[in-house]
Amino acid sequence: MRNIIPIVLVALTLVDLSFGGYFADRANAQDREPAWSIAIHGGAGTLDPDRMTPERRAAYEAALQEALDAGAAILTEGGSAMDAVQAAILPMEDNPLFNAGRGAVFTWEGRNELDASIMDGRDRSAGAVTGVATVRNPILLADRVRTNSPHVFLMGEGAEQFAGEQGFEVTPPEWFATEARRQSLERMREQQLSALDVDHKFGTVGAVALDQHGNMAAGTSTGGMTGKRWGRIGDAPVIGAGTYADNRSCAVSATGWGEYFIRVGVAQEICTRLRLGATLSVLLEAGERGTGFISSPRSLVPAETIVHNAQEVADNVLAEVKELGGDGGIILVTPEGHALFSFNTTGMYRGRATSAGVNEVAIFGGEESETSTPDH
Repeated sequence: MRNIIPIVLVALTLVDLSFGGYFADRANAQDREPAWSIAIHGGAGTLDPDRMTPERRAAYEAALQEALDAGAAILTEGGSAMDAVQAAILPMEDNPLFNAGRGAVFTWEGRNELDASIMDGRDRSAGAVTGVATVRNPILLADRVRTNSPHVFLMGEGAEQFAGEQGFEVTPPEWFATEARRQSLERMREQQLSALDVDHKFGTVGAVALDQHGNMAAGTSTGGMTGKRWGRIGDAPVIGAGTYADNRSCAVSATGWGEYFIRVGVAQEICTRLRLGATLSVLLEAGERGTGFISSPRSLVPAETIVHNAQEVADNVLAEVKELGGDGGIILVTPEGHALFSFNTTGMYRGRATSAGVNEVAIFGGEESETSTPDH
């Protein structure tokens, strides 16, 4: 057995090296029309349908649709996944319905502190910020860190100094503060409640996209958890936990109990399992056929198998989070254009659109079609 393991690892490595070309081939094949897809989320948690008034539901659905349309418009015109992700997140950062940007929750000290991260699946370049309090749209600052900084992750005053040097206007604290979030903090203090008791959901926002060039991107933005203390940082700005994109496998944005998503490394874990799982499936298929050389690996993995495997991997990773005691959800796009969701809570504010004509928003489980596929 000890002699077999190194051989298997070498084989996996060799096939994995060729899989970058495999996924690129599937994403850019000449025998089909270019596909695009996008998925968004606005938080997951303990949502009760009986407490969701028609007016409140309509407001959330309209906000989700606005964000979805903004991202889809970029992709329809042939724009990049990176631009689409930012376009989708911006209106959610500006909408007080969501816990990101305006409407962010308060720390224990009564401040709004913002986190965001973004990643490009083409080269796995990434940028992230945490604890910023004067930047209206943290997702834009995270991308500027990615493109104009030698670093990946900036925090607090340093991140705000960088923002000023990059020409970002200083946004006053009152822009972010809302009375509803302030009341949540006061209720938490007075009744000695936990953040989960007053929030009922994780209001992080995010977007993932595949563009017509076969490139993927992911972005996430949040105000954290009500009453957070001691400079607490959740998963949203952590590359690999709350955000990850890799053209070889998928793009993921997460929303949930950050401590557990960090421990599992949810976003990268999903992408890595998909990449290595596809590699292994090709190896096994080649073994069954008795072939020593895989000349056309994309023909060995049917589309329905790809989307089933992606959903299964995402569900399994979220199950691990739940086993540890955490909950939340993720959005995911694959190189083939599938836009998927997975969450282990009663609901997740979410939406997706594809070049195949899918366009839907949902809040509770089972409110949308099971899968979405590209137009090829």
